Amino acid sequence: MTSILAAKSSRPAAGATTAHESARAQIAGAASYIDDLPELRGTLYAAPILSTHAHGHLRAVNSQAALAMSGVVGVVLSKDIVGDPMLAAFAGDEPIFAIDTVQHVGQVIGLVVARSVMQARRAARKVVLDIEALPAILTIEDALQAKSYVLPPVFVNRGNAEAALKKASHTLTGTLEVGGQEHFYLEGQIAYAVPHEQNQWSIYSSTQHPGEVQHWVAHALGFDNHAVRVECRRMGGGFGGKETQAGHVAVWAAVAAQKFKAPVKLRLDRDDDFMVTGKRHPFAYEYTAGFDDTGRLTALQLQMAANCGFSADLSGPVADRAIFHSDNAYFLENVAIASYRCKTHTQSHTAFRGFGGPQGVIVIEAIMGDIARYLKMDALDVRMRNLYSDEVLAGEQANDPKAARRDTTHYQMKVEDNILDPLLTKLEQTSDYRQRKQAITAWNANSPVLKRGLAITPVKFGISFTATLFNQAGALVHVYLDGSVQVNHGGTEMGQGLHTKVSQIVADELGVAFDRVLCSASDTSKIPNASATAASAGTDLNGRAAQFAARHVRDNLAAFVCGLDGCGAGAIEFRGGMVISPKATRSFDSVVQMAYANRIQLWSDGFYRTPKIHYDKTTLTGRPFYYFAYGAACTEVAIDTLTGESRVLRVDILHDVGRSINPGLDIGQIEGGFVQGMGWLTTEQLFWNKEGVLSTHAPSTYKIPTAGDIPEHFKVDLWPEPNREDNVFGSKAVGEPPFMLAISVYEALRDALAQARDSHAPVVLTAPATAENVLSALK
Repeated sequence: MTSILAAKSSRPAAGATTAHESARAQIAGAASYIDDLPELRGTLYAAPILSTHAHGHLRAVNSQAALAMSGVVGVVLSKDIVGDPMLAAFAGDEPIFAIDTVQHVGQVIGLVVARSVMQARRAARKVVLDIEALPAILTIEDALQAKSYVLPPVFVNRGNAEAALKKASHTLTGTLEVGGQEHFYLEGQIAYAVPHEQNQWSIYSSTQHPGEVQHWVAHALGFDNHAVRVECRRMGGGFGGKETQAGHVAVWAAVAAQKFKAPVKLRLDRDDDFMVTGKRHPFAYEYTAGFDDTGRLTALQLQMAANCGFSADLSGPVADRAIFHSDNAYFLENVAIASYRCKTHTQSHTAFRGFGGPQGVIVIEAIMGDIARYLKMDALDVRMRNLYSDEVLAGEQANDPKAARRDTTHYQMKVEDNILDPLLTKLEQTSDYRQRKQAITAWNANSPVLKRGLAITPVKFGISFTATLFNQAGALVHVYLDGSVQVNHGGTEMGQGLHTKVSQIVADELGVAFDRVLCSASDTSKIPNASATAASAGTDLNGRAAQFAARHVRDNLAAFVCGLDGCGAGAIEFRGGMVISPKATRSFDSVVQMAYANRIQLWSDGFYRTPKIHYDKTTLTGRPFYYFAYGAACTEVAIDTLTGESRVLRVDILHDVGRSINPGLDIGQIEGGFVQGMGWLTTEQLFWNKEGVLSTHAPSTYKIPTAGDIPEHFKVDLWPEPNREDNVFGSKAVGEPPFMLAISVYEALRDALAQARDSHAPVVLTAPATAENVLSALK
């Protein structure tokens, strides 16, 4: 038994499937979230007062009835804010509480504070609002007509799209609408604000960005950032919805706590969470594509319009990333893109897994599918024909090393690590794509009602924050006298396994077992100015920073041991819980104790900044991404042509995670991302009525995928090649790229619709592909 344990402890931690560090606690109900934390004596509870109009003048707030209710302590409005009444967001266009204008149904006008949660919520509904209604803009079409924008339009061009369209052998013109998506995190938005002595504060927030919460709260309270400490041990899901929007909840709770000089907790119930918070940006597109007889795209004019809601939030970088990913895997030689960031009187839309990438990818994939149908070609062949490659452009000399090639994006980044040709070819074989395609065609010919469709779609997703300054991270590693290790870094855990991967990396750097390493809660008093855990870069940034911190400690110990044994520090090995020199083998624990006795530093910090990246945000050109993550999915679906119902029958995925730090976690992220993307494109419909009320604001009307929607055959394979860039462990990011694999579901549905219509005309299918939208597309 001892030898088995020794062998297990000597294995590297990274590269193995290790259970999520909180898995056992979560299964046992012992993992604490913000609402589980012990509450201090005197804690009060807040509930939001919500606008009932999409747009209007706020003339008065009558809280007499609410204040008369049992347990109610008071009301908080904009006039009670000590600091700046505007949120400290980069655009400065969003008030903490509505001041004299309301801009969407559900905008927070103030809070009712009471001695219990339910007292506060009941009282908030008794507050009477006097709002003079104003005309509201509720759709992208109306916003474009009114030139209503939260930010100026952006235009990106390469070549001469207009001239190339005139020369094109064929052209197609089309439109597409893609809906938004509710984050539907299991743990809703919540914050607990605790005032301390001498104007110091603790904020417990379910947030992906503790540093931003710290800054926003300090700004609203009128203090310096150092007065506010923000802590987050874990979130019950985030998906981008807690990148900026968690800051609102924390600020509201803190403003109330400042007024009443008591701790205040604010937890939105699910309905209010829907009505208050932003979603994935809905998009509308208009395009004209030119192509030749082989299916190769020669020209593209593309208009992308994003419904941003009433304020900018993160709409600028979201819409920018949609531009960056409007090529997906394909070379665009002559392209003109116009991006409009539309202001509407709805919730302020925000980050969501993929961050604009899915909205860019889906339109080019729809164009590829339509080209294939127009030319009566297989869609996979058209996609392969258009992939990035090292092929020299027409008119260039093939033997000229400086010749322009099909390897550079429309934002002037060279694609140096492209693996999509072999990856797609491999998936085509392992999924039996060609044979199944023939079988489905034959099956459809004999099935008048049910029709099947099949599609393979690729993904090329850029990894890094497009805002270069956010691509940095810090970490602390502490080694204690018993040889145990504690890590703290600037990332946040939202179920994705970041703390687990960071612990694996640190364990290997120090040569100790995984269970000797503990990741502590994200805390602004330990790691300052940390970037959001977003852009799929959590492990890339924080894992590398933690590795560097652990390396500093290891180097200190190595220098100490080589002094003892008279050898070079490079000869010292750390593995299996042992420190090995050419002269002696000692346990890691004993070396730590000896080093301490000799006053050797046993803790260190680590800092990492992503190399190679640069980006001019005025021209949208440069190298915004360190590398690309790739993947592809083959999906088979069936539709009922009488009811419009659809079902996913089979999914085969081949995805590139580089050299996986934790294959189990990575496969879980791929499966989860795909299913969430499938929900975006099939069942998750957001519907605002003509008064601007979000009608789908609860699980009864807003449908996320369930276990019953998962196909029996759901196969995920990992591409067996490390990252070609020098990334931590040779890994690649895995949080967001798999989401876009689900676009294969959408394309398979369009394939089924085309076969049902027996037509080669473009299939106009509004997403999500609800039963109603499928029936509409059939017509």
